[in-house]
Amino acid sequence: MAATAVRVKALRGDSGRFRWRTPVVAGGVRGAAQDAAAGRQDYDLLVIGGGSGGLACAKEAAQLGKKVAVVDYVEPSPRGTRWGLGGTCVNVGCIPKKLMHQAALLGGMIRDAPHYGWEVAQQVPHNWRKMAEAVQNYVKSLNWGHRVQLQDRKVKYFNIKASFVNEHMVRGIAKGGKETLLSAEHIVIATGGRPRYPTHIEGALEHGITSDDIFWLKESPGKTLVVGASYVALECAGFLTGLRLDTTVMMRSIPLRGFDQQMSSLVTEYMASQGTQFLRSCTPLRVRKLPDGQLQVTWEDLKSGREDMGTFDTVLWAVGRVPETRGLNLEKVGVNTNPDSQKILVDAREATSVPHIYAIGDAAEGRPELTPTAIMAGRLLAQRLCGQSSDLMDYSNVPTTVFTPLEYGCVGLSEEEAVARHGEEHVEVYHAYYKPLEFTVAERDASQCYIKMVCLREPPQLVLGLHFLGPNAGEVTQGFALGIKCGASYAQVMRTVGIHPTCAEEVAKLRISKRSGLDPTVTGC
Repeated sequence: MAATAVRVKALRGDSGRFRWRTPVVAGGVRGAAQDAAAGRQDYDLLVIGGGSGGLACAKEAAQLGKKVAVVDYVEPSPRGTRWGLGGTCVNVGCIPKKLMHQAALLGGMIRDAPHYGWEVAQQVPHNWRKMAEAVQNYVKSLNWGHRVQLQDRKVKYFNIKASFVNEHMVRGIAKGGKETLLSAEHIVIATGGRPRYPTHIEGALEHGITSDDIFWLKESPGKTLVVGASYVALECAGFLTGLRLDTTVMMRSIPLRGFDQQMSSLVTEYMASQGTQFLRSCTPLRVRKLPDGQLQVTWEDLKSGREDMGTFDTVLWAVGRVPETRGLNLEKVGVNTNPDSQKILVDAREATSVPHIYAIGDAAEGRPELTPTAIMAGRLLAQRLCGQSSDLMDYSNVPTTVFTPLEYGCVGLSEEEAVARHGEEHVEVYHAYYKPLEFTVAERDASQCYIKMVCLREPPQLVLGLHFLGPNAGEVTQGFALGIKCGASYAQVMRTVGIHPTCAEEVAKLRISKRSGLDPTVTGC
């Protein structure tokens, strides 16, 4: 077919969807620039970012018949860690985290096993290298799977670092320096974020690692200091402790900021009971490498003002994340960002200040930094652009789980948020401590296994939030999230027949209100 062959192409009309016209196909960098200037675009949709949200958007649009390209490039971490297609979740987030969490849980099951009749040696060593290799091989299989899925859907993939040239064109630089110009009628920014390094702390960058590195270490991190109190910090500290590594968490203020604080306190209480050490109200001042290779960390106790120090094999920074927006040249095309967070400002349609440029996922301001929300937002955006739906992403009542040793699942409002929004006199909280059946024979401590349901006090007592601390919290929370999303009332939950014997059934047995002052401990069946 000749280079000037005509193909049907979708372009955006006034409605924000694609309208149809017939452009001329041109080749080469110069040809691409000339075509873009003339209003002819290479693609209907260009997605910048090959993470969960970007891939979901690209695949959905391609399935609906659009010509789609994805550009993705991973800058190596300061420690030199790099990975493949799939974004944070696949490579350095949810997937390897959950697998290492599972490895730690298995260690606990080994300790339980003798109570159930298994004659298992209690000093079974853990082989970090073997675990890491297995996890990394699985992640690499997912990288390959994403490549295959894009190819199957005829989505063009470019491993290039992109930045805007104009409103419809990006320039991509490959690893070897080769330049590619790509133009599109619609562009979606889904670049996600990366861990923040506290560069004001001496030695932080030179001697520390982040979640970008921990899952790709070939050797055990050994004695580890985790700096931060986010869910990333506590999840990493939890599985490191579970793998029988000496682990300390240094927290400047409260744990799990933004989550229900009663639940957050119970999370850290359980972690401490399992061996994780906590340095509270402390902040690091400097990190120095000793002649023997260990890291000497000096910190300040914010309450006393005194300095103290300790030695560790690894220092893991988990002090927040920053969006990958600075290198996109957004100011050139007029895409507005929050000057403080550097996140892209979007409306309910995920649209930026430039009508045909959109942003989803962690790079967008005010969006939950969660893989499933980015995936759904990406799919819905593609459907709207293709005229298949007008549905907007609903960011309310999004469930999530913190995979600490005792898992914490939640959906809806925290108790603090409910009180702030509705007033304490209008909020009723039903709660209970319970003991999982699996903990009984093994004589495990269940002091922190706790559930609370936050409701409006006035009938029909709409459920505002559910908080569950215990085994398999994600599985439990996912099910109840549907009911809460559909507007379930307290009475409806109480009329739900439980599955016995499970931890989930305890949610449907919450009879005691905090306001009553009665003992909320569940004694058994």
